Amino acid sequence: MRHRKKFNHLGRKSNHRKAMLSNMANSLIIHKRITTTVAKAKALRVFIEPLITKAKEDTTHSRRVVFSYLQNKEAVTELFRDVAQKIGDRPGGYTRILKTGTRLGDNADMCFIELVDYNENMLPSTEAGKTKTTRRSRRSGKKTSVEKTAHEQSPQTDESTEPVEATEKSADESTESVEAAEKPADESTESVDEPDKKNKE
Repeated sequence: MRHRKKFNHLGRKSNHRKAMLSNMANSLIIHKRITTTVAKAKALRVFIEPLITKAKEDTTHSRRVVFSYLQNKEAVTELFRDVAQKIGDRPGGYTRILKTGTRLGDNADMCFIELVDYNENMLPSTEAGKTKTTRRSRRSGKKTSVEKTAHEQSPQTDESTEPVEATEKSADESTESVEAAEKPADESTESVDEPDKKNKE
């Protein structure tokens, strides 16, 4: 019976299991995200999070302790130089597991495990940057927008009346020009009638 037995041996001897978790931790630190099974990801989370907490204190002793687990100078340098600075304010929970379904061959549950602060799409700061609007403020916003449109339309109507007046003035001017054009024609007819009258006399 397995009462109160939580540790997952992953079907491996202790040396094999430690080497596997060490290699997976190195890959996660360097690449910031790896694909594995859910059981291995949960075991890796328990393995790597204490090391990340240790990396917050950049001392020779901390580096030696972390190196005893990872056995990789590049990963230790990356952890203390870049990762520790980025997660310095976080009090824990440095990794995230995202399930992706089952594997085609043996139907094993697969997932991504990633460092939380390196996934920019899921950072809370982007959500906090958006202004939270309540239902009441949205309604008041609509009213203000309606009032704004009313104020914006009123000067447009005044402007629209001005061209109408201008067109009426132009129409009056055109009628005056037509009357002026008709007057010389009447005068010419009168001048033609005058010689006829003289001839009759």
